[in-house]
Amino acid sequence: MLRVLCSKSSVFSNSSSLARGLAKTSIASSSSKLSFSTTTTTTTSNATMTGGGTIIKKDETIGFKQLFDDESSTYTYLLWDPTTKDAILVDPVDIQVDRDIREAQGLNLVFGVNTHAHADHITGTHLLKQKIPGLRSVIAKASGAQADVLVEPGDQIVFGRRSLKVRATPGHTSGCLSYVADDSSFVLTGDTLLIQGCGRTDFQGGSAETLYESVHTQLYTLPDDTLVYPAHDYKGRTSSSIGAEKDTNPRLGGGKTRDEFVEIMANLNLAYPKKIDVAVPANLRCGVPDVE
Repeated sequence: MLRVLCSKSSVFSNSSSLARGLAKTSIASSSSKLSFSTTTTTTTSNATMTGGGTIIKKDETIGFKQLFDDESSTYTYLLWDPTTKDAILVDPVDIQVDRDIREAQGLNLVFGVNTHAHADHITGTHLLKQKIPGLRSVIAKASGAQADVLVEPGDQIVFGRRSLKVRATPGHTSGCLSYVADDSSFVLTGDTLLIQGCGRTDFQGGSAETLYESVHTQLYTLPDDTLVYPAHDYKGRTSSSIGAEKDTNPRLGGGKTRDEFVEIMANLNLAYPKKIDVAVPANLRCGVPDVE
């Protein structure tokens, strides 16, 4: 069954059973809670909402800001509906929460979303929840982490009239997700697929075989012109595309077989992550630091 996780401005004509199923995910800014409307009528220059339906013009795009944390080389993504101003943050970093809130001025932040339980930084979702009443945290059910909402493959994270579709892409960890824009214009790949690389597979339930399968069945099946936005980059690059990665990714492109990929990953000889012993336990608690 498709689950739709939505902000208060979203308009649906879904069945009452779906509405009941989502009632437990009520959310909003400091003055609102999630609700379903089938009677709202709103007209703007770009889109028309009427009778529970929404028309999004073909040239209307999701609001997008890519933010960077130098210490962990982590990208955080601020996404919003330009009409309703409902917004989400994907992969926020604890030490950058104040920056993220400044960047989101004028927007209604409704969700703090993680692609997985990171090992190189502590998520900012706990601090965001403290500073923004009503904001809710989101992570994969398969991650084993705590959050207000645990999502599964096929779920949709809706903010205003826009949404991300949840795809399971385990392999770096057992709970990794990728988030595909509603128009397939971009995908947030977390650590599963990086620009000319991929996440390591030697801890947190990682598996090279599983990551290979995830990339080929869940990401490389997207249109070639879908932009790839990863959770990290260490060389100043900001994005790639599915087509480019399929063709030239040295680990996962150019027709590399599963066995070739497994051998590559087995011989990386990577150092033990410096923050893993602090970051992972905190991230399994939604970013709550160790109190001991």
